[in-house]
Amino acid sequence: MWEANRDWDVGELELDDPRLNEVLVRFEASGMCHSDDHIRTGDYPVRFPMVGGHEGSGVVEKVGPGVRRVAEGDRVICSFIPACGTCRWCSTGHQAVCDSGLNASTGMFLDNTFRFHRGGTDLGGICALGTFSERAVISEYSCVKLAEDIPFDVAALLSCGVPTGWGSAVYAAGVRAGQSVVVYGCGGVGCNAVQGAAFAGARQLVVVDPVPFKREMAKVFGATHTFATHEEALAFVTESSWGVLADHAIITVGVNSAETVSQAASIIGKLGTVTITAAGGGNESQIDMASGMLQVYLQRIQGTLAGHTNPLADLPRLMELYRTGDLKLDELITKRYSLDQVNEMYHDMLDGKNIRGVMIHPA
Repeated sequence: MWEANRDWDVGELELDDPRLNEVLVRFEASGMCHSDDHIRTGDYPVRFPMVGGHEGSGVVEKVGPGVRRVAEGDRVICSFIPACGTCRWCSTGHQAVCDSGLNASTGMFLDNTFRFHRGGTDLGGICALGTFSERAVISEYSCVKLAEDIPFDVAALLSCGVPTGWGSAVYAAGVRAGQSVVVYGCGGVGCNAVQGAAFAGARQLVVVDPVPFKREMAKVFGATHTFATHEEALAFVTESSWGVLADHAIITVGVNSAETVSQAASIIGKLGTVTITAAGGGNESQIDMASGMLQVYLQRIQGTLAGHTNPLADLPRLMELYRTGDLKLDELITKRYSLDQVNEMYHDMLDGKNIRGVMIHPA
């Protein structure tokens, strides 16, 4: 992506060898997340040009000096938030805000240099990854070993969309057995918020999404009720709870807005929580409301990054839940695409045709 509001450009790049604590990965698959489209629209302020892709799985082909976490030949998942394991945040169980992630919007490495180049121009990789590229040099802190029995295509989704959605319900919102949950938006992240809430024991799990296909898929992942509009959902939650309303509202829409936040706040009751996972549009305000109900009802509005997950601990845990059938991954993939189809894939996503598209790199 050379600048905002253009299509993705597919072409050849030069790639440096890995340096200290870096590895070269040959990607097998890349998840195609809405966050990468936020680069195109300018919703995420980034340094251009930028190589897209922050969900990926592949094989380590080369390691630089000092690498200890992985070795050549290892199968890996990329964590879109690197986890060094030793900074203040990692050491206190908050790997989603590791200090090593400070260059996510530039793609620079910690020494302020780049690994992608074209004709003298430096390119960053989104989240210092760039998984749309067939190969990339990344930090070893962005690598989590991938078990041999997990396919590359579903494993790529564990980089971002799955833990972000699942953790939004299980960790950030803290859904408990018997509670009622409303999820706004049921795409690649929202479906995982649904199955996270279902796994945590939500009694009533309501999804709001205008797209019929996504409402149907929400039921596959555990939704008990689905509605096209907030008004329909509010009427149902009000009546079914005898006016108590929901315990949690989780926002996972494609582009967050002040209207969505206000709707989510109106559907929770006493001690209720609104968890904002979705990104907003540009510099627009997404929270503009009176605080009286928050005070009187002891409510909370909070943000989450990566669903409050800790990649080094949670990605292996999610792999195990996939093995036992408690986490649906195959069902998330609506369609597989080639690199040359990257723009077609994002058109499909915006048209509501996909839960998640996956780019399959050539062998």
